[in-house]
Amino acid sequence: MERLPTHPGERPHESDASPGPARTAPPTPPATAAVDARGIVTEWSEGARQLLGYPPSEVVGQPAARLLADDAGTAGAAALRDAAGRERWSGTVALRHRDGRRLRRELLAHRRTADGPVTEWLVVSAVAGTPEGQTPGGQTPAGTPEGEAAGGGTYGSGRLGEWAFRQAPCVMAVFDADLRLVRANAGMEQVLSRTEDQMRGLRLPEIVPHPVSDETEAKMRRVLEGGGPQQLRAGASPAGTGANDGWSTSLVPLEDPAGHVRAVCLAAHQRLQEHLARQRMLLLSEASARIGTTADSGRTAQELADIAVPGLADFAAVDLLDAPRHGGAPSPAAPARPLAATRTAVRSVLDDGPTASAAGTAGTAGMKTLYPALSPVARCLAQGHGALYDAADPDLLRWARQDPGAARLLGSTTHSVMVVPMRAHGATLGVALFGRHRHAEPFEADDLWLAEELTAKAAVSIHTARRDSREHTSTMTLQRSLLPQTLPDQGALDIATRYLPAGTRAGVGGDWFDVIPLSGARVALVVGDVVGHGIRASATMGRLRTAVRTLADVDLPPDELLTHLDDLVLHLSADESGTDDTAESAGGIGTTCLYAVYDPVSRRCALARAGHPPPAAVTPDGAVRFLDVPAGPPLGLGGLPFETFETELPEGSLLALYTDGLLAARDHDIDEALDKMFAALARPAKTLDTVCDRVLTAMLTHRPDDDIALLVARTRALHADRVAAWDLASDPAVVARARKHATEQLTAWGLDDAAFITELTVSELVTNAIRYGRPPIQLRLIHEDSTLTCEVFDSSSTAPHMRRARTFDEGGRGLLLVGQLARRWGTRHALTGKTVWAEQSLSPG
Repeated sequence: MERLPTHPGERPHESDASPGPARTAPPTPPATAAVDARGIVTEWSEGARQLLGYPPSEVVGQPAARLLADDAGTAGAAALRDAAGRERWSGTVALRHRDGRRLRRELLAHRRTADGPVTEWLVVSAVAGTPEGQTPGGQTPAGTPEGEAAGGGTYGSGRLGEWAFRQAPCVMAVFDADLRLVRANAGMEQVLSRTEDQMRGLRLPEIVPHPVSDETEAKMRRVLEGGGPQQLRAGASPAGTGANDGWSTSLVPLEDPAGHVRAVCLAAHQRLQEHLARQRMLLLSEASARIGTTADSGRTAQELADIAVPGLADFAAVDLLDAPRHGGAPSPAAPARPLAATRTAVRSVLDDGPTASAAGTAGTAGMKTLYPALSPVARCLAQGHGALYDAADPDLLRWARQDPGAARLLGSTTHSVMVVPMRAHGATLGVALFGRHRHAEPFEADDLWLAEELTAKAAVSIHTARRDSREHTSTMTLQRSLLPQTLPDQGALDIATRYLPAGTRAGVGGDWFDVIPLSGARVALVVGDVVGHGIRASATMGRLRTAVRTLADVDLPPDELLTHLDDLVLHLSADESGTDDTAESAGGIGTTCLYAVYDPVSRRCALARAGHPPPAAVTPDGAVRFLDVPAGPPLGLGGLPFETFETELPEGSLLALYTDGLLAARDHDIDEALDKMFAALARPAKTLDTVCDRVLTAMLTHRPDDDIALLVARTRALHADRVAAWDLASDPAVVARARKHATEQLTAWGLDDAAFITELTVSELVTNAIRYGRPPIQLRLIHEDSTLTCEVFDSSSTAPHMRRARTFDEGGRGLLLVGQLARRWGTRHALTGKTVWAEQSLSPG
């Protein structure tokens, strides 16, 4: 029975029935040497010793030029010039044998970098001891007629097989039992840029030193050891060139008639289309993460150029139209006028050259570009789809002649161009230009599809950014218009306010503040926060602010006002429930609000809050505390009560009302934020604007993530010399006495000019209280700087109503006269009874 070899290098026994490839001598190793950048030999193999006869001790450390024949100077210089800047080199060189003989040998040289900074060349020569007339591995000499070698006729199966091997469309090579190349077809020669004679007798790592070559040889050894056919991982090149260009490589055993493995056949197929498709999908997937990372249109355009180069093109330019065109179907005709655009982004694979110069001149950010009416760019923008052009296209040549910028951008070496419009949501935003001059392959239809996909992603991001910018501007305009433009004149409080919109892409929210003068010299302070961001939140804020002002004019207590506001939010939510399910369409559900009323006469402050942070109060001595206002539920929940909290504030106290954006800082916790706010409020300041600025400076180190509304008020007091009150009996005769009290007080205040209107007002209001109200009855006059208020209280809850008296009516004209003469009048209800008041303006004198 035949004995199989124990290892790939072992020859079969002489008595084997099916001997392997004949060998006349043990395999001779190739001659290899290493030469560093200075030309000094650093390594010398046994094969090199057999080839030239020099032992390592006579060569290592010596100049390699000593091994060259007498024309070494000229040949060596030519070889160096040929190898400069390359990773591999091959050629025929005359060598000098130790005994003086002259040998011409084919050499392969590979540049390799050691672990240190030294770069050296690995030089490989053909097998040193190949006998005359026989190729390595026992192949038939090249001069043997092919038909005779096959044993067939002129066109026998052997000759046809040779043709098939040589001309196969795939890469094929045969390696013997020592893993040395014995045959290579034309495909293998083309891929490695080496002839079969140059590679014969060399192992694959010697032909192409690369980790993939080592992996391939290891798998070939596994085939020789009986491991069966092997496959190389996808993407590896057939012979270890390392290029990830979509090769599929198979290693199959070559067996003799007895089934013994004698050699290995390497066959590789390049799946170019599959590889390109995979590369395009990877590029498209990468673009999803890299394009549109910010709201900056220029940044997005540059991201498009960066992702396209070098993955798709050798250069890319992105131009955005100065006036984007909206709506309408694309037209097959080019526009009649040139199109103006701004060069926004440029990217090139070259550091210099035609495209780099375009980036430096025609590609400067912000530079204007004017496209002729009949240029390829204008035509593609009009038609709404991209197009491919080669360098000889008449339209491209005409454009380059008309536009020097286009000539610089395209360059003399550019051979393929793509023009792709940037369209999104029916709007044409600009154009992207792609070109190739380093890639040998021209653009094809699939490249155009990929370019359109990439451009569409950028266009959508730019369109969204511009839309968000427009919406942000509109929202800011609406928000500013709905906030108080000026603070009203009133004498109860000194007030300063600040409003800071959010600095995030979410946009402006619905924070607001308000100052509302009330009857009796009182003032209402309001701070609220509508949930959500954007124009709908601002619109909801405007509706709620209007509602608060309307309810405040009715003089409702804080808890009742929030209850009515809660009902309004519920109605708004019900009205909008059919529009969509977004949080911003919830009609304000979750809105928080703080409502406070300060009375300068009593120096008392009544407050109620709906889910809002409590206000801070600072006494004149600098003590800071939160007012213990019960925390009511946010607006829109319904069915839950609100409570009013009352406290007395000394004159000169400070009140700080704010929204929660002030405390929602990223770089410190809530306790630290409160400490900073209290410290800023406690510091003495001449003006309230200084207090506001100190608070914001202490609390914020960045643009806020949420809107911030801040209202700071310092209390004043109306002292006894500005307020006069009289208790009146429920008797019609007391009306004259009430008029007398009023005129005397006006004289004391120096307001004699207001006596006529005041007497009429006092007479009407006291008469109504006696006739329709219930005792006790009280008359009160309040003198502010520019107003005089007359108030009459009685314990009845029935409010008077103005009506127009008919011709023969004896009554009904009193309140009409009061309404005509007073600046404003109204009724204020309390837990028991009501107060009817009328306010008149005082002349500057």
